[in-house]
Amino acid sequence: MNWQELYQTMNPNLQALVWFAGFLAIALIARLIASITVLRLVRHTKTDLDDKLVHVIRGPVVITIILIGMMVAFARTTLGEDFSFLFNRIAKTVLIVIWSVSSIRIGETLIVRLGERDDPEGFFKPRVQPLMQMLLKMLVLGISTYFVFKAWNADISGWLASAGIIGIAVGFAAKDTLANLFSGVFIIADAPYQIGDYIVLDGQERGRVTHIGLRSTRILTRDDVAVIVPNAVISNTKIINESGGPYEMFRVRVDTSVAYGSDIDAVKACLQRIADEHPQVVKDPFPRVRFRSFGDSGLNIQLLVWVEKPELRGAVVDSLLTIIYKEFAKQGFEIPYPKRDIYLHKTDS
Repeated sequence: MNWQELYQTMNPNLQALVWFAGFLAIALIARLIASITVLRLVRHTKTDLDDKLVHVIRGPVVITIILIGMMVAFARTTLGEDFSFLFNRIAKTVLIVIWSVSSIRIGETLIVRLGERDDPEGFFKPRVQPLMQMLLKMLVLGISTYFVFKAWNADISGWLASAGIIGIAVGFAAKDTLANLFSGVFIIADAPYQIGDYIVLDGQERGRVTHIGLRSTRILTRDDVAVIVPNAVISNTKIINESGGPYEMFRVRVDTSVAYGSDIDAVKACLQRIADEHPQVVKDPFPRVRFRSFGDSGLNIQLLVWVEKPELRGAVVDSLLTIIYKEFAKQGFEIPYPKRDIYLHKTDS
């Protein structure tokens, strides 16, 4: 008697047990192959990404094979179609949940790995990763919920229609909030500024960014006043990021003037020495002195220096002007002021 004839003589429950044993053996073989062969192969690659992916999907693959074997086995038992149908629904639900969790883990691993690439213009930057992970979870949750309802043969068309109507109503009622939310997403993704940057909003509010949220951005002004600006306003506003560029250093311009007849070379040398000796002035890039124009009352000269941070601008300008005033008085350089000559003509009345 061959194996096929022996199988035909078995009762249905024993046949189901044979089927389950076969799938269980396949699951064990798949686990051994993944643990011994695949993991050994991926360990020799340059990256550990494939190692992490194998660890994530190894368990779900084994569980999937076992559950499929159980569904096939229960379909051949004498327990009845109702029991088999109920078990199939439960097994499909478990599979959907398992693969949903695995998909989230795989997606998060890929997002983190893409963020580790040395690409300053890349989209998956560390500051964007929490947002991308949240969107991934929402997407997987929505898809898995749909398939769970399908597994239980539930009609969700009415639910989808109700959700659409509710979504439209919520969109009209919370349009400002949604505008801030989407603007916050674009700000986090585009990153026109970061926490700690010194920014100026449309030439008005100026301060350091202390918080970037999905709804608003908080700025701490030089008066230690916290200003909360909705992201929708920021997205439609001209932003000057004083901390942007290749470095955070900030250029400061100090305008001075000396009377006509002054020794222009001596004045420029005096201003250059003041900038070189000032402790808060950056030496690289080096300070510069420029003769800008002939003014109405004197020669207009500008001192250009760099400071470490934008918030030091006011203090450095105050210090430089004080030193310049004292040095000009010591060197005998006259600081001009507007003068007017009035001529009176006598007329015959």
